[in-house]
Amino acid sequence: MSRIGGTRPAPNRVAKFHTPEIVVGPGSFPEAGAAASGLGVRRPLVVSDRKLEHTPWYGRLLEDLRAQGLVAASYLDVSPNPRAGEVSSGFAAYRAHGADGIIALGGGSVIDAAKGVAVLASNGGVILEYEGIDRVEHPLPPLVAVPTTAGSGADVSQFCIINDPERLTKITIIGRTLVPNVTVIDPTLLTTAPAEVTAQAGMDTLTHCVEAYVSLAHGRLTDSLALQSLAGVWTNLARLVDDPTDRDAGEEMAMASLRAGMAFTNAILGAAHAMSHPVGGRCDAPHGTINSVLLPHVIRYNALVCADDFVSLADAVGLDTSGDPRTVADRLADGVARLAGRVGMPDTLAPLGVQAADLDLLTRHALADSCMITNPRRPEESGILDLYKQAM
Repeated sequence: MSRIGGTRPAPNRVAKFHTPEIVVGPGSFPEAGAAASGLGVRRPLVVSDRKLEHTPWYGRLLEDLRAQGLVAASYLDVSPNPRAGEVSSGFAAYRAHGADGIIALGGGSVIDAAKGVAVLASNGGVILEYEGIDRVEHPLPPLVAVPTTAGSGADVSQFCIINDPERLTKITIIGRTLVPNVTVIDPTLLTTAPAEVTAQAGMDTLTHCVEAYVSLAHGRLTDSLALQSLAGVWTNLARLVDDPTDRDAGEEMAMASLRAGMAFTNAILGAAHAMSHPVGGRCDAPHGTINSVLLPHVIRYNALVCADDFVSLADAVGLDTSGDPRTVADRLADGVARLAGRVGMPDTLAPLGVQAADLDLLTRHALADSCMITNPRRPEESGILDLYKQAM
């Protein structure tokens, strides 16, 4: 019962569909330097992290940049949930180098930090000032993204998520100018990601698929991308977690992440992400892990208003779609929870450090998150609080 031509057709409206220039495929990694050079960059700042510094990719990138005649500097002090202060430090490194562009090598945290640096490079101020939608006025300097995980979609998205350590929450910055100029997606880079990182990233991708498909801002392109991506994650995530050298699984997960990223950056997200951001800010827990716990509960919550959409999603992954649509939505929620458990995710928020005393504050932050705007069911404080309680 696909929504495309099904019971709830995509809205007939004019919509823009934004993506960066995309270079994808095994062996594409060396294109990052060429892309930066082609954008006119001569003094790039490479934004990465300390763990990636010890993989082959960091050194190889610097070699490629030298081969292009580029003079690079690096900023590597990025945390898994990047802090506002790290963005400021990255901007100081950008300015000290006299940089004229940025290359982000890493997962979603690194790419978000790089976006934050780029925002300050062209707009000034403090990154927390840009929370919300379309608050970034001036175009960013050239930005090339090279993802090393299959999950965040930050390399193709208009989102930038930064941790506010004073309020103990994450802020969401959204704007078309945050879409990188070029993303270079080489599945070979996934082979060095730890299994837990692959699992977390993959569950993030899965959450993007589901939330983009049921979003109030969905469209025909985002629907088709979300369905294709979901099927790819369902089939290949556990394979890649078990064997990071599984080339076919790596390529399929890279494509699933790309499709999901293109879907959610244009359709936006929903309650699972709105609720995940404050948990990540308060407990410094991995974003994909939090999503994996919350998503089954959010599916059941939203099924009250869009159960047919979950039938389409269940059909895409081969689940039984017979019976009442809300029963099928329950099957999908159960399937998500089983896959999360299969790849080592917890089934509650408690192991991540969430306490009952936190739930009221988490609820207030979640309701204020921009991702909640496109959730298909109108959120109420009592309903979101109940979801947090169910996830405990």
